[in-house]
Amino acid sequence: MKNPLARGLDPLIGKLELLDEAETGAFLSDLKERESSVILGFLNQHGYNLAQGNPTVLKSFMQVNYLLRDGIGIKMACLFNGVDPKANLNGSDFIPELIEELVGNSEDRYELFAMGTREPWLSEGARKLFGGRQFHAIDGFRQAEDYLRFYQANHCQGRTPIILMAMGMPKQEQVAIHLQQAMDCRGLLICGGAILDFAAERFPRAPFLFRKFGLEWAFRMFIEPRRLFKRYAVGIPLFFFYLLRNAFSGTRRVGDWNALKREP
Repeated sequence: MKNPLARGLDPLIGKLELLDEAETGAFLSDLKERESSVILGFLNQHGYNLAQGNPTVLKSFMQVNYLLRDGIGIKMACLFNGVDPKANLNGSDFIPELIEELVGNSEDRYELFAMGTREPWLSEGARKLFGGRQFHAIDGFRQAEDYLRFYQANHCQGRTPIILMAMGMPKQEQVAIHLQQAMDCRGLLICGGAILDFAAERFPRAPFLFRKFGLEWAFRMFIEPRRLFKRYAVGIPLFFFYLLRNAFSGTRRVGDWNALKREP
């Protein structure tokens, strides 16, 4: 049901690829069939806040080909905009399933890259996420051009690259766009946030009940208060301010990017 007070669909909410659990299989099949390089990203409350405060970050999110909903904050934003939020496809759960579905027993057709965090969590997380398959890894503290050179030095012609970006927002989205613009083959770039750290067990995942009720953010803030207190204690009220501001100011555009554009 559409919010009668909202003057237009929030551009970031309109950008989302919203899926039910039953629709994820068809979505994965579509990713397999794409003949161009594709960026897959996730939008959570923190990313939404970053995008509102910086037009460059907002444009980066709009250039992601498939942007999935991650977390209860974006669920509430969808409902406020009169959009069915469907399933919560957070990266920590969805990315391992995605990699296994794409690669499976066809690893000779793919090449795997992990870009982000630092050692030892980089290699340990990549080993677990990639199921022991061979991969190329580089830490998350370089410039965009460094990642492009690393990819070009290790890319094998004829293989499809799957590049996992784990640098945090907004750097990972911006690096992914930089790589995509230089790629001349089909491939998948995944913006995964702290996925490598979680896979390496550097940080514990929230218990099941926290995840089930959308409270993983509260658990993470309890575990890492110095790093995450501002993101949530300040960020959540700010999130609702931005949500209301955008609803009452009408639909906006970012440069030449339409809120519903998803193709490269």
